[in-house]
Amino acid sequence: MPERTIAQQVPLLLMFLLSVVSMAQAQVSYSIPEEMAKGSVVGNIAQDLGLDLKRLKSGKARIYTTDKAGYIELNKDRGLLIVKERIDREALCGQTTPCALHFQIILENPMEFYSVTAEVTDVNDNSPYFKKNEMKFKISESAVPGAKFVLERAMDSDVGTNGLQTYSLIPTDNFALKLQSQADGGKTVEMILQKPLDREKNEHITLILTAVDGGDPKLTGTAEIHITVLDVNDNSPVFTQAIYKATITEHAQKGTLATTVSASDADQGSNGRITYSITNSVDNILELFEINDADGELRVLGSIDYEESHHYEIHIQASDEGGLTDSSKIVVDVIDTNDNKPVINIMSKLSMISEDSKPGTVITMINIQDQDSEENGKVHCLIDDHIPFTLKSASSNFFSLVTEGSLDREQNPAYNITVVCADEGTPSLSSSMTLSLQISDVNDNAPVFEKSLYEAFVLENNSPGLSIFTVKAKDADWNQNARVSYMLEESSINGVSVTTYVSVNAESGVIHAVRSFDYEQIKHFTFRVKAQDGGSPPLSSNASVKVIIQDQNDNAPQILYPVQTGGSLVAEIVPRSADVGYLVTKVVAVDVDSGQNAWLSYKLQKSTDRALFEVGAQNGEIRILRPVIDKDAVKQKLTVVVEDNGQPPRSATVNVNVALADSFPEVLSEFNEVKHDREFNDNLTFYLILALAVVSFLFIVSVIAILSVKCYRWRRERIFYKSNGNLPVIPYYPPLYADVGGTDTLKHVYNYEVCRTTDSRRSDLKYGRPCSQSIISLDTTGTQTLKQRNLLCDDSDDQVRFK
Repeated sequence: MPERTIAQQVPLLLMFLLSVVSMAQAQVSYSIPEEMAKGSVVGNIAQDLGLDLKRLKSGKARIYTTDKAGYIELNKDRGLLIVKERIDREALCGQTTPCALHFQIILENPMEFYSVTAEVTDVNDNSPYFKKNEMKFKISESAVPGAKFVLERAMDSDVGTNGLQTYSLIPTDNFALKLQSQADGGKTVEMILQKPLDREKNEHITLILTAVDGGDPKLTGTAEIHITVLDVNDNSPVFTQAIYKATITEHAQKGTLATTVSASDADQGSNGRITYSITNSVDNILELFEINDADGELRVLGSIDYEESHHYEIHIQASDEGGLTDSSKIVVDVIDTNDNKPVINIMSKLSMISEDSKPGTVITMINIQDQDSEENGKVHCLIDDHIPFTLKSASSNFFSLVTEGSLDREQNPAYNITVVCADEGTPSLSSSMTLSLQISDVNDNAPVFEKSLYEAFVLENNSPGLSIFTVKAKDADWNQNARVSYMLEESSINGVSVTTYVSVNAESGVIHAVRSFDYEQIKHFTFRVKAQDGGSPPLSSNASVKVIIQDQNDNAPQILYPVQTGGSLVAEIVPRSADVGYLVTKVVAVDVDSGQNAWLSYKLQKSTDRALFEVGAQNGEIRILRPVIDKDAVKQKLTVVVEDNGQPPRSATVNVNVALADSFPEVLSEFNEVKHDREFNDNLTFYLILALAVVSFLFIVSVIAILSVKCYRWRRERIFYKSNGNLPVIPYYPPLYADVGGTDTLKHVYNYEVCRTTDSRRSDLKYGRPCSQSIISLDTTGTQTLKQRNLLCDDSDDQVRFK
């Protein structure tokens, strides 16, 4: 291709500057010349669409086109459409006019698209040329002036004014050119004989045929015409029709008959024998069709594709052997068959959408292409009816997949949406594609506990920090929205914060004991646990936990009776005449534990005489097992064990002293002899200490008393001396003074309690205790009777008292 000069480029620049930009219903059109340099500006798309440059960037603006080669690209920084690759109009559109590039500008967030058409105008960059550089004719010398000879047409890839415009022929001694316009816009070139030929003067004639286009400057192509002058053939073939029409189904098999042409020649013999041929030179007709040169049958040679061309124009020529010719044209219309499936092109799509998206949210934009025509090219698309999505037709062959209902990630976290597009041909052809869509989570579900009330059991005396129970809440949301944290709701138990009793692990929900529980202090308590997710804002729910303290055998039985006091000795008096089964006493014990830990049993561990007493295993009653005999000792010591039913069992022991005697002196003598030697040494030290304390106390009291008396007398004397000497003298009586007249009593009554023993050294006199009842009473007969059978011997004060 010849290099352009500056003069050639000026018109191109003018055409570019005068390109028309139009916007109608979100469509923009540009007109650009072909062969523009890479990087040349097509137009300011941002300005023409009224878009801000920030919108181009935030919307990730891009060009969507179905062309295999992208000739135009978008400069988002400047908002310009620029030439990406050199555009050759002839390679892009061939002879089709107008020639245009169709593409869309796609924006996201929100999704938008605009249709853009860039018409590519022709420049004169192709010279006319002939497929054959030489044309040969045999012309009879008898040819009369006006005889027509059809010449091969030149080809020019340019169109319009830049295409082939005219021809010239030199020399013009015998022939002249005649151009006839055709219905398709082309021109038939005929060579007209101007004056008869003379074979004797010139048997061979060579002419130069020049094809000229309409460009500026004009470009030309040449071919040589070689004429051989024949003798006497004065009739040309004549076709029966100027135009033949035929129809053929696309993809017809090779050899299929399309039509038959016919021509006649009035000559006889070899001069009347006609030969048919195809004269097309521009397109690929010779690759698709062939004509029988003898009978004029036009048959299919190659693959006929409706999508490449809907009809074909075949130029034919009938020639006799004398060189005379006639021309005609066959118009072949191709009948479309439904041989193309719809093609689904994704323009833009979202791979993830939030579950709270509103109905009508655009998910995917698709473009449907079907190269078939009419019903075969009409496409309908559909998706599954049981999903919350629908297809909406944005414009011809453009569909939008939008949400139709509410989305719930917890029910369907993802969708595989199959789009099926089918045409209306017979049989119908379809295509499908599957779109994967993930549903992103929003915090629309609160944590849910497995139960509204949990019961946990824990043994008392647990160690602090013990894991008591685990609560579990589930959140149907995902990721952070489903991350559950546990916490205690503020409350109090017996007036104390619940946090002093238990704690809960925020991550695992494990409830730990903060303190050691005592069943005897608290049997159970209830608190609430809150589960809160990590969403924003967070959602929460709560559940109640009841902790039941289980008893352990941590308390030994307690003896209530008989009471054991340090240094005192309790004795039960049993007459020797007691019958078998006589109730000596009853051991009473309790256990603060519960259940079987508090079930008590009694048994006799030791006894002075095991054959004499028995203990009730369930009630603790001590009874006489056999009659008392004289050999039985007066003092009987029993050891009773009280044991609970816990594991391991706990027990307590009590010593029961039993006196077998019919009189009190016998009992008293027996017990004093045992106690005297032991208690004397013990009490000696005690009395020494007590005497020292009493002396010290009396000394301090005496000093205080003397000082008080001195002070009191001194004050009274001062008052007396200052008083008038005529005042009567009031006698002074010391405190606690009582007259001796017998009319009054002492202001303080002293009570005396005398305890005597057979040993005068152990007798004692105590003050300040009322004698409200007698210990031992004598009846009128002088015999002694005991009011009670219990004898108490107190080691601390060396007294023996009867109760």
